[in-house]
Amino acid sequence: MPEAQEILLKYWKHDSFRPLQKEIIDSVLNGQDTFALLPTGGGKSICFQVPSMMKEGVCLVISPLVALMKDQVANLQKRNIKAIALTGGIHTEEIIDLLDNCQYGNYKFLYLSPERLQSDWILERIKNLPINLIAIDEAHCVSQWGHDFRPAYLKISELKKYFPKIPFLALTATATPRVIEDIKTELGLKDPLLFQQSFERKNIAYMVFEVEDKLYRTEQILKKNPQPSIIYVRNRKSCLNLSTQLQSLGFTATYYHGGLSSKEKDKNMQLWMSEQTQVIVATNAFGMGIDKDNVKTVIHTQLPENLENYYQESGRAGRNGEKAFSVLLFNNSDANQTEQQFLSILPDKKFLKTMYIKLCTYFQIAYGEGLDDSFSFKLNHFCHKYDFPTLKTYNALQFLNQQGIITMSQEFSEKITLQFLIESKEVIRYMSLNPNDEEIILAILRTYPGVYEMKTPFNLSLIAKKSQHTEEQVSALLEKLKEKEIIEYKAKNNDATILFNEVREDELTINRVSKYLEKQNELKKEQLSSVLYYIKENKTCKNRLILDYFGEETTENCGVCSYCITQKGKITEADSIADKILHLLKSTALTSREIQTQIKLDTNDIILVLQELLENNHITVLANNKYTLKS
Repeated sequence: MPEAQEILLKYWKHDSFRPLQKEIIDSVLNGQDTFALLPTGGGKSICFQVPSMMKEGVCLVISPLVALMKDQVANLQKRNIKAIALTGGIHTEEIIDLLDNCQYGNYKFLYLSPERLQSDWILERIKNLPINLIAIDEAHCVSQWGHDFRPAYLKISELKKYFPKIPFLALTATATPRVIEDIKTELGLKDPLLFQQSFERKNIAYMVFEVEDKLYRTEQILKKNPQPSIIYVRNRKSCLNLSTQLQSLGFTATYYHGGLSSKEKDKNMQLWMSEQTQVIVATNAFGMGIDKDNVKTVIHTQLPENLENYYQESGRAGRNGEKAFSVLLFNNSDANQTEQQFLSILPDKKFLKTMYIKLCTYFQIAYGEGLDDSFSFKLNHFCHKYDFPTLKTYNALQFLNQQGIITMSQEFSEKITLQFLIESKEVIRYMSLNPNDEEIILAILRTYPGVYEMKTPFNLSLIAKKSQHTEEQVSALLEKLKEKEIIEYKAKNNDATILFNEVREDELTINRVSKYLEKQNELKKEQLSSVLYYIKENKTCKNRLILDYFGEETTENCGVCSYCITQKGKITEADSIADKILHLLKSTALTSREIQTQIKLDTNDIILVLQELLENNHITVLANNKYTLKS
């Protein structure tokens, strides 16, 4: 059997392992169930790829992320290693061929989603494969206390019956102590060896700033650090808006979110990877499997939903070991706004039941029927028909999908796209000549400011509502504008497909899964509370707050986060700056930008001194985000 280091050098061109990789590989080679908790960028895939290459047979890799599976298969194939992935959209005949290849074609890696294991015939075929290792990626998904619980992961433990002597390797980047114990139990790991790397990233400075103008602060950060940067936002609209604003300020910027076509995603990704653009503005759809080692700054301009995501996203900075920054910008209204928005879209048991019954009614499924029935589905039309809030409904459908009650294709945003082909002045001229069309066109332009520059995902029912017209009237106008070559408009009859995996049983169905919903909602509220505590706690090192969340105790401050800098006197003439600010505020209340304009010193220094003055109750912030002396 070749040595691990020989394999690493031959296929990956590295002559040494990263911390803990070799120990994990040795554990697996000894036939031991193993738990690897390595941070983002810690090289988890090597831990199963190398030992599998050293042995006869196939490594079964279970992963929830289609993009990551495809990326890893492509990377293995580049190294002349035979690997396949059973992703969605593959017909049964093709799956049979692929599994035949695994059995007889000397393949080394078979990637599949946990949902695939629920197909008995696929499981039967896998049972006959020469499996040498079972790797469970994103293992936190098996825990109901994990940040991305997927019930299909609970079925993985059944593989123990068929492969009792084959080691399981559970891998994750983020897990609290409670989640670690849950993973061990739910996967049925037998006396697993736990290899846990510290969550501490010594080269990342966690900076949390309360600011009134996030764009202005972002501009200053990007000017100070002109290296590759990622800005994370919470929704697709913010992606385009912030990217456009940065471009207008002279930065090279692109964007990435789940609603873009594969072609657009690849194009925008390559612009950033090749450093033709400095900044990529993204939702959390961006990042899995992205390995760019010289990212200098990761900025969050909106509060993340949980610290697990925040830690993973922050960890995409500084993978080359050089000093990097994770910056979180928030203002007075963020906490309340985020909490209200977040809680308003969580479906409870009552809403879930109502929505499920209406869904069955929508497709005319009688009680006791519906098994294996498949339907085209328009989310916006369904919500409009029953007056359901869209995001709350989407979350309820996602929950039913995760529970296996339905299977829902994820194609909502790519089905209707719109782009104006003529200049804005020509559009204005058209409206003046066709006043009956003006209300609908204005509603489109106000809702989609980027509709001149790019093909824009389009919500028909939203525009109908905003323009006070019917969907049919909006559709008719769009077809007319398309014929006149004023717009490019592509529409399909449905924006998703729903497959019913169970017969309709209303209360029986919902009662069976509602305990999971309640637990999930409870967890999400806990996680948001942890985020709010992280941004508001101003008497503790930010690095220590993160380590404590993941159950890692330390008594040492990091020395480089936003809290530590204020404490260690690293600010240039801190006392002098404080005196100048207090002197200015004697005359009038001022914003931080107005203070910076008058004092003409580094904004970071001024912000940190302002935070210290706030903490010591020398000043206060007014409702208009101006600072004033404490009365």
